[in-house]
Amino acid sequence: MSANLPILPNAISIPARNATSENLFAAVDIGTNSFKLLVVRADPSTGRFLTVDRFKERVLLGLDTNTTTTSATISNASLLRATAALRKFQKLLQSHRVPSSHSRFVATSAVREASNRSQFLQTIDETLGLKVDVLSGLEEARLIYKGILQFHPVHDYTVLTIDIGGGSTEFVIGKEGQILFSISLALGHVTLTQKFPKVTEMREHIKVIIRASGLNEKVKHYNIDKVIGSSGTIRNIEKAIFRGYASNMEGNVGISEESRRDWSFTTDELKGLVERLSEEERRVGGKVRTQGFFKKRSEFIVAGAVLLEEIFEELKIEEMEVSGYALGEGVIAEKLGEVFDNYDPRANARWRSVTRLATRFNNKQHMKSAALCFSVAKEMFDGLRKGYESGNGSDGFFVSLEDKDLEYLEAACLLQKIGLYAGKKGYHKQSYHIIAKGDHLHGYNAEEVKLPVNSSTCETP
Repeated sequence: MSANLPILPNAISIPARNATSENLFAAVDIGTNSFKLLVVRADPSTGRFLTVDRFKERVLLGLDTNTTTTSATISNASLLRATAALRKFQKLLQSHRVPSSHSRFVATSAVREASNRSQFLQTIDETLGLKVDVLSGLEEARLIYKGILQFHPVHDYTVLTIDIGGGSTEFVIGKEGQILFSISLALGHVTLTQKFPKVTEMREHIKVIIRASGLNEKVKHYNIDKVIGSSGTIRNIEKAIFRGYASNMEGNVGISEESRRDWSFTTDELKGLVERLSEEERRVGGKVRTQGFFKKRSEFIVAGAVLLEEIFEELKIEEMEVSGYALGEGVIAEKLGEVFDNYDPRANARWRSVTRLATRFNNKQHMKSAALCFSVAKEMFDGLRKGYESGNGSDGFFVSLEDKDLEYLEAACLLQKIGLYAGKKGYHKQSYHIIAKGDHLHGYNAEEVKLPVNSSTCETP
């Protein structure tokens, strides 16, 4: 599971029933900087999914392309790296036994803009037998928005989403799952690094591209409720700010504190990060000596941070929330909608609001207690449901139980003791206040929010 996401005990993850390979899905994102494989297991009753595995290969597909002309060409060296990475992914999919009909390979900017993209796709097909869908910029933006909706409960908000890739940046304005406006700009952290060794020239180029696109005017037409960023670059920026890198106060962060992070940053915090990166560049003669923190993204992090700072300035953004999900999860979500008739596109974001609230107030011991509570409660739930389905409950003792009831039970077990953070005395009242009055649970109606509040406690050792 991604290190950026809260890690929850196995006992409170998706119920194990029907846990066959038929419930496994995968997405492969063939990007400019890296290739990513995402494997998830989905609950067929809702479409809610949890990550089984993530794999990433740093291919740098656009690193040695010919960018001196109006069209780039994927080199033989890049093609060899790409083939090796996809062959590795292919073997991993086979080892996980993911049905071929449940996986999709998509390519973005580097392949989309390549003058020899047909030859690239043909080679991948002939060598590996893989069909790759080349996404248009608008299609890529739509799927990113769909992925973000799986992470953040923002279905009812007018949201501007921004995703910085290696070769392009996607902008989407959406509401209630519908795209109101989207545009893809040829601004990526890899290509900017290649073309502009001087930051001043890079900044000017970014301004020219954004203003020429008319993006500023388009954004002004909408009443934007939230701005959300995705992609590895933006997640790295958020993590750097959270861990104090921008303020020269960096240090180790424990799991408990990590789970409480707000997944957001302000324009002032972003400026502080860019200043720190600029100081680092000047100190070591033009290169960011942050391999230990940004790891392999260090080579391009300055361009990514500068690009985001210019976007903030041009679009008058004051704060950005950050999504742990992006294109890969959007591809998965769309595939789930095709396979499951009763797929609920809001299930993942709704569940994340529960886990986020639980990890914010529960310590590690209380999370383990909640997991044990749900384990016991689920056995009772399954027994009652089996009794009803077998007809043994005809005397009226048993009642019909649905998958949504199990979701409510799971949420109640996670949230029943969050009031303990303020002390044992009257903790149940504090739990009630947080759940009912805190506006933390998104995607649930008023009656559903009351269910965890009114649930009886489940005492565990």
